[in-house]
Amino acid sequence: MRQFLRFLVWMAAIVVVGAGVVAIGARVMVGRSLPVLEGSLTLGGLGAPVTVTRDALGIPTVAAGSRVDLARAMGFLHGQERFFQMDLQRRQPAGELSALVGAAALNADRAQRVHRFRAVATRALALAPADYRAELEAYAAGVNAGLAALDAEPFEYLALRLTPEPWTPEDSMLVLIAMSVTLQGSQWEYERTLGTLAGRLPAPMFEFLAGRASDWESPIVGAPHPVPPVPAADTFEIRSGTVYLGPQQPGLPSAAKKVARAAVAPAPPTPDPTASLPWWARLPREEEATLGSNNWAVSGARSKTGSAIVANDMHLRLAVPNIWYRATFVLPDERRPGQTRTLSGVTLPGGPQMAVGTNGDIAWGFTNSAGDWSDLVIVEPVPGDPTKYQTPDGPRAFEIATESIAVKGSPPVPFEVRSTIWGPIVARDHLDRELASRWVAHDAAVIATDPARIAHARSVDEALHAAVGASLAAQNLVVGDRSGRIAWTIYGAVPRRVGFRGDVPTSWADGSHRWDGYLGYDEHPRVVDPPDGRLWTANARTVDGAMLDAIGDGGYTDGIRAWMIRDRLNALEMADERALFDMQLDDRSLFLDRWRDVFLKALDAGAVAASPLRAEAARLVRDTWTGRAAAESAAYRLVRTFRLTASRMAMEALTAQVRTAAPDFDYTTIRRLEGPLWRLVHERPAHLLDPAYATWDAFLLAAIDRTLQPLASTGALAERTWGEANTADVAHPLAAAVPQLARWLNMPREPLTGDVYTPRVVSPRSGASERFVASPGHEATAILHMPGGQSGHPLSPHYGDQQRAWVSGTPLPLLPGAALHTLTLTP
Repeated sequence: MRQFLRFLVWMAAIVVVGAGVVAIGARVMVGRSLPVLEGSLTLGGLGAPVTVTRDALGIPTVAAGSRVDLARAMGFLHGQERFFQMDLQRRQPAGELSALVGAAALNADRAQRVHRFRAVATRALALAPADYRAELEAYAAGVNAGLAALDAEPFEYLALRLTPEPWTPEDSMLVLIAMSVTLQGSQWEYERTLGTLAGRLPAPMFEFLAGRASDWESPIVGAPHPVPPVPAADTFEIRSGTVYLGPQQPGLPSAAKKVARAAVAPAPPTPDPTASLPWWARLPREEEATLGSNNWAVSGARSKTGSAIVANDMHLRLAVPNIWYRATFVLPDERRPGQTRTLSGVTLPGGPQMAVGTNGDIAWGFTNSAGDWSDLVIVEPVPGDPTKYQTPDGPRAFEIATESIAVKGSPPVPFEVRSTIWGPIVARDHLDRELASRWVAHDAAVIATDPARIAHARSVDEALHAAVGASLAAQNLVVGDRSGRIAWTIYGAVPRRVGFRGDVPTSWADGSHRWDGYLGYDEHPRVVDPPDGRLWTANARTVDGAMLDAIGDGGYTDGIRAWMIRDRLNALEMADERALFDMQLDDRSLFLDRWRDVFLKALDAGAVAASPLRAEAARLVRDTWTGRAAAESAAYRLVRTFRLTASRMAMEALTAQVRTAAPDFDYTTIRRLEGPLWRLVHERPAHLLDPAYATWDAFLLAAIDRTLQPLASTGALAERTWGEANTADVAHPLAAAVPQLARWLNMPREPLTGDVYTPRVVSPRSGASERFVASPGHEATAILHMPGGQSGHPLSPHYGDQQRAWVSGTPLPLLPGAALHTLTLTP
């Protein structure tokens, strides 16, 4: 027996030692793919040596003799530190993820392969100006050289047992297209939703639910638009069983036809809008609404520096590594021989450009414009010939392309794409008509333009010229210059629509509806040097009149962030960078304050007496409400969840008939539902009350009960804090698929203060991907921080060393610190 026990002890020791050896071996292998930080390396193709210094956060300063050399060096750095991230970024819009991760990504690939963006990028490269194409070619060569200089492939490829495929210049264009997919890729769903509503509901009810206005609107030009009134009972009601077939049904008059409910099936549940996304990119619809951003500026007359000050925080999916890569560029000044220019800000791995930052003469930042950059075209088939459709020039055959989707571990999957002169077929409407997509992102001539033109502008005027027709997904650009001037415009291509508004699908078959190119400089929307010296945008409607007509509505937000930013700006007579940074951390609960009143009013004496749980909820909301989206607040979570529950209950009841007719109808694509929801709760129209409830009081009490029961099932209500729900889930894509890796690859799970309804936008997997404030010419006091860190390598000290500052709201300097490492790249 003693010998047997000794044997077990030896075996256990061998297992422990063996496991340790394996772990050490794995660490050594993974460590071989850490980037080169010091010394001298040959980088073929350089025109002159490039110096790369890194500071205590690993942020590089790249000093190069030309833009082409800078592009090559940035490719080297990105390739060494961020290649897997770049690989996902190029594959996602191209529909090529399955080749990397297997069949789990097939739905996502099919959804993107419809657009044939790889072909768009190839055409765009051929159309690109020679200097821009030279930069992309140099960047691609630098990426591949950076990969080759690693002692081992990036660790993700070791885990996937794959070899990275070389980078190409077209891939950089795909990375830009990926941003269009992120920010605009669901616009066709929004338009189809509006088309279904318009086709199934009376016009007043459609206008009421379409979310065209908000109580919180605060445009920089024009007045707020009123929320449409509640439709009268003789127009639409949901309590008697009347069914509305809709005005667009063939043979029906313009007013919706009413019939008995006899054969109407129960409405299906609202579909999952994330089903076609890869697993690491799936977000709840409410988190999806955070993909936008805030930016604002004050002129020199309101700035303590005397120059303009620009603030920007871009809201995107949060992952490890962060989407941005901080950098400082030092280049020869092309207009001042013998001098240099310094650009500091963030780059997007996958391309050599400075995305947001300052160059000493201007500072600039972007938010998603939420304008209408795509249209759905109702395709009219040729009777008797399903292979053809009607066009302004007569019948035409569909273009058929057969794509082959490579799948890791499985045979390729064929996929057929049918296209029209306007774009690919992407869906069918509620009448089963095919819909084609006309989208700026499909236009190779637009994608071919250099997105970094603004980075080399010297003034507001030059920045405004750079904005027209730029290849970025059309953005709200806010820019300020050293002289103190500020401006807003759309940075991108603005379609010139003819004959239609673009809010619902229409037929283009007779040529009366069409795009007639893009707006030129003289027509391009802009606001320059506003008299009060303030500008702001936050994904809500920004302008009115002819400018709004040109931009359209691609799904604006309710405007609460813009409202709060405007009010904070108006309260500042003179500002500095820290004051504007503090605005980015504003977590006041203004949006939900009135819903707190509704919550407490519903919990009257009778309601509270009937339930100890209700009594406890009323006490928490009444006594512990702080007016902030604080991580420690249970009251905030209760009110927020109550509002969301009431919204879902009301909208599910109001759209039940629409979902019966169109099972894939998704009302959550409308981002301004607060307007109609508040009208319902405030005015309490009996004809629009869910028939399951006798009164609106009963409806609201049911919403409270549905809020409280799931929360109470896991413990005391006082412990169900907002931070418990709003906990950071900033994950590496591999850890999302293999949870066992989370401990090593993900950022810490910490409760977060802020919300999608506050300027401090944070949710578990999306939010402020950076916070930037700068006054051109005063970069020494500029601010920039971001989640995660510079490096995409888990063994690097810079994998997550900026995360704590981002969570806590601690400002970090924009400019790099003292150089700790120096790498020289030589021809």
